[in-house]
Amino acid sequence: MSAAEGSVDGRPAGGVRWVLVLSENWTMHSGGTPADLRTMVRWAQEAEDAGIDAVMVSEHVVLGPAAGAAGRMANPRDYAMPGNQDPDMPWPSSLLMLSAMAAVTERVRLAACAVISPLRHPLLLAKDFATLDALSGGRLVVQPTVSWHEEEYAALGVPFRERGARLDEQLEVWDAAWRAAATGAPLRHEGRFWSFDDVWVSPGPARPQGPAMWFGGQATHPALLRRLARYGSGWHPLGRPSAEDRAALAGVLAPTGRTPSDLELVGGVRTTFPADDACGSLPEALEAVPGLVADGFTTLCVKPGQYTDDAAGMGAFCRELVRRSEALLA
Repeated sequence: MSAAEGSVDGRPAGGVRWVLVLSENWTMHSGGTPADLRTMVRWAQEAEDAGIDAVMVSEHVVLGPAAGAAGRMANPRDYAMPGNQDPDMPWPSSLLMLSAMAAVTERVRLAACAVISPLRHPLLLAKDFATLDALSGGRLVVQPTVSWHEEEYAALGVPFRERGARLDEQLEVWDAAWRAAATGAPLRHEGRFWSFDDVWVSPGPARPQGPAMWFGGQATHPALLRRLARYGSGWHPLGRPSAEDRAALAGVLAPTGRTPSDLELVGGVRTTFPADDACGSLPEALEAVPGLVADGFTTLCVKPGQYTDDAAGMGAFCRELVRRSEALLA
């Protein structure tokens, strides 16, 4: 089922699409063991059964001491942000986790957010993304990112200062590789970082243009706007974009014949914690939903570990989420 099926003007019948963040919920279980990883896969099934639109898995390959340099989060239920996390926080391989989730679901979208793509060769990622997208029937969403952790780049031998330019070249390679795969043509590329002649990347993704691509981050900078205009199907800013941000996006989209409303605008709900060892209130967090929808957001992310410590209650949490949001937007 497509993201827009059963919707009006691309918006779901209930008024908003929910993305369940399945990374970072380690207060709901012990953290990083095989049993915990299988629990995450089960959560994807329960999310789909409850009417959730997408499940999201983020990543780090490795973390160094600077991961906690800004002071570790007071409440471990909070979101991991640059510099606020324990270096030994578990980050399972996002694409492997989503592959397992694809195998046990049929409809829920699989959001790989955020893939730190400059750490890999673009052909390897082109193959991995295409395989997962084909395996899932076109349900993959990719949000590539350059990320923030310099020690991670150093450990993998990739120059940190080149990460943005590497992502731009990767996007070019992926687009060409997937379109070539649709016709059976060989791929050639001559770039700053990678070059190759007459290679085939097969199988291709479910659609010639490849999986859906979201772009986002902490700031709306020129490189982000270029990526959105050329490759983006969704905009995932951190927080609410300003009027200036929206105008800048409209300007870069205009030559493509699109407007900002043609992009899936992805946001989220957050909570405040009454104590460092306590969960937040889902009903209070959801009070922001009508305003977010009025502001143009069609898709909202929620991290269940902010609101519950019950790993066995994910299905009930998802059903409550959908029920409450539908009531608010009725």
